[in-house]
Amino acid sequence: MIRIEGIKKSFDETEVLKGLSTEFEKGKTNLIIGRSGAGKTVLLKLLVGLLKPTSGSIWYGDTDFTKMDSREVRTLRMDVGMLFQGSALFDSMTTEENIRFPLDMFTNKTKKEKLDQVNYCLERVELDGANDKYPSEISGGMQKRVGIARAIVLDPKYLFCDEPNSGLDPKTALLIDELIQKLTYEKEITTVINTHDMNSVMGIGDNIALLHEGRLAWRGNKSEVLDSDNETLQNFIFASPFLQRLRDAALGKKQ
Repeated sequence: MIRIEGIKKSFDETEVLKGLSTEFEKGKTNLIIGRSGAGKTVLLKLLVGLLKPTSGSIWYGDTDFTKMDSREVRTLRMDVGMLFQGSALFDSMTTEENIRFPLDMFTNKTKKEKLDQVNYCLERVELDGANDKYPSEISGGMQKRVGIARAIVLDPKYLFCDEPNSGLDPKTALLIDELIQKLTYEKEITTVINTHDMNSVMGIGDNIALLHEGRLAWRGNKSEVLDSDNETLQNFIFASPFLQRLRDAALGKKQ
């Protein structure tokens, strides 16, 4: 589990996060949602150590991440997997080489042990035999799956996903969501997903944190979303006129 307490983050005179407290549960898909500028990306960067908070604490289990030295942070990062928004694959590397990269960086495994782990991860994301393909030779959805394979190759306890469905068609996005959720449940990973995709919210939202203007505006799960009377949540969900009409029609039928 990851817990954040009173997190504030400022850039010059602008306070982006304003005393945020919440937790991300083990073995669940934890979603961070909110409009552009709400602080989602800043929070994700704080959680993985790309930024430091102005104040407040981030706890990985019983350890305060914000007080770790560089050696301790490096050790923790062995337990962290990251899926970037654009997959962030190395164009000059094959699928196998991309997935093996963290093993080369952080482990002393033999060549055979690394290959076995790469092939295991390729199997987990249903890309068996794609070892020699380059990113330019595979689809966007396949690139996302390679990104997931690389993120889990060190068998992480924590998985962070930044807009995993960005640029994908609805069917492929659904497959990516289901894959992330399956891996989370099987490995009991603490998975944190930054998203604005309502299909993801309603499909895999085990634990949802809604950010609004740098604060936690609502917390719940997918079964509680539509029944909530939280105004900020409702305004976020039904932002488009089309969805508003669907909501009004559903409420009319209930009445």
